[in-house]
Amino acid sequence: MAKILVTGGTGYIGSHTVVELHNAGYEVVIVDNLSNSHIKILTQLHAITGKWFDFQEIDLQEEKAVQDFADANPDVTGIIHFAASKAVGESVEKPLKYYKNNFYGLINLLTAFNRKLNFVFSSSCTVYGQPDSLPVTEAAPVKKAESPYGNTKQIAEEILAETAAVTPDLNIIALRYFNPVGAHETALIGELPNGVPANLVPFITQSAIGKRGPITVYGDDYETPDGSAIRDYIHVVDLAKAHVAAIKRLEEGKSELNYDVFNIGTGTGSSVLEIIAAFEKSTGETLDYKIGPRRAGDIVQIYGDVTKSNQELGWKAALDLNEMMRSAWEWEKYIKANPF
Repeated sequence: MAKILVTGGTGYIGSHTVVELHNAGYEVVIVDNLSNSHIKILTQLHAITGKWFDFQEIDLQEEKAVQDFADANPDVTGIIHFAASKAVGESVEKPLKYYKNNFYGLINLLTAFNRKLNFVFSSSCTVYGQPDSLPVTEAAPVKKAESPYGNTKQIAEEILAETAAVTPDLNIIALRYFNPVGAHETALIGELPNGVPANLVPFITQSAIGKRGPITVYGDDYETPDGSAIRDYIHVVDLAKAHVAAIKRLEEGKSELNYDVFNIGTGTGSSVLEIIAAFEKSTGETLDYKIGPRRAGDIVQIYGDVTKSNQELGWKAALDLNEMMRSAWEWEKYIKANPF
């Protein structure tokens, strides 16, 4: 099987994708600068798979280090690129950090691996903003980004499309995914945010275990069935499998275009209050939450049309909301008992 480089492979989505690539028979090499992850993830991956993965601590902003790695690994035929700064709030406060990290890393990879290559890019549904109609399809217009982080995803897609257009040996799929949650069934890997979580589910699990205070539901007066905002939540294991499906599609030459985009989600929206109820139902825990005012910049609702992914990637989300919440809780309990 092909040798696949996973950048950001000790991170949340990256580590789950490493497991699924291994399960599918691929050889995997991991690059990460450990700025938002932990070296112990390699031990966790070994516990899950029985394999010690080739790992190199490299900052993708360092052009020479990336080139040296590419030269030393001529058998890498595919890259799944996760490595990037990803906190929306921080990106507003430190825009130059985000533009430098997210663009330099991407450009250095494309420059260094100047050969026949399959490339899967970690994009985001944030490129759609508040869509004009739901469910949102891949043909929906890309709207002005509401944060530097979102802007880096939009511009990165443009960089990839324009580079693919003049590089016949470069085949690219950008996966625009929605809200990844949950953890591996072993509870050995999961989401481990630095500081106060910016996302709903890790805040819920940390609140439930006593690490955080009450949960704030930002707005209950939206034009939705229960008044709270709606998002498309996807289990991280399903998301990881979508990356494997994308690499396989590129390897098999099934794409008519050498640059393509796919929505990755469940195709169903769930409200904040539904997420809270699902957590309580699947875990037996009671959450302490309160209703607060809307947050500036939050969109009302978004969920994806995943017909294209189902039909062309041959992929479909399989794990439901209860499993997302149950696995996230098992991971939170594991981390409390076995802190990194």
